[in-house]
Amino acid sequence: MIYLFFATGTEELEALGTADIIRRAGLDLQIVSITGQRTVTGAHGIRVETDALIEDIPFYDADMLVFPGGLPGATNLADHALLNERLRDHVAASRPVAAICAAPLVPGRIGLLDGCRATCYPGFEDQLLGATPTGALVESDGLFITGKGPAAVFEFGYAIVARMKDKATADALRQGMLWNEVR
Repeated sequence: MIYLFFATGTEELEALGTADIIRRAGLDLQIVSITGQRTVTGAHGIRVETDALIEDIPFYDADMLVFPGGLPGATNLADHALLNERLRDHVAASRPVAAICAAPLVPGRIGLLDGCRATCYPGFEDQLLGATPTGALVESDGLFITGKGPAAVFEFGYAIVARMKDKATADALRQGMLWNEVR
């Protein structure tokens, strides 16, 4: 199971675009609220009905954790004690994590990106403790996939699919979603 976390102020495009690509690949994904409520309002006033509450998910079955950005969404994720605890356990179990825009600060603030190449929204590099910020659109290093911002959503989603399924599926999605025509 892939869990994508949604907080008040999350960037809706990054959350829903990523979720859409992952589900198109046939991967199991749940959008998880950290607010105590199933309906959460994103950064641009869009109300999202999540699949579950963080208190109700069995983290033991998490194949990947995904953090969309947006403000104050990313900081709300980073400040959530249970999420930080589960994130540490997840990384200690050598399971992958993906974060985009400002959200690389979630693993970054607690030192989990130490020694990794990572990217993030410009201005958040100082939150990536121990990481080497690259400025790339998408960066994959070790357990982590990071994305720069909203324009990276497609490549970020395809990188997750390539990691969790295979490159052929990611390439087929690129073709089927006409992404190759944009590039």
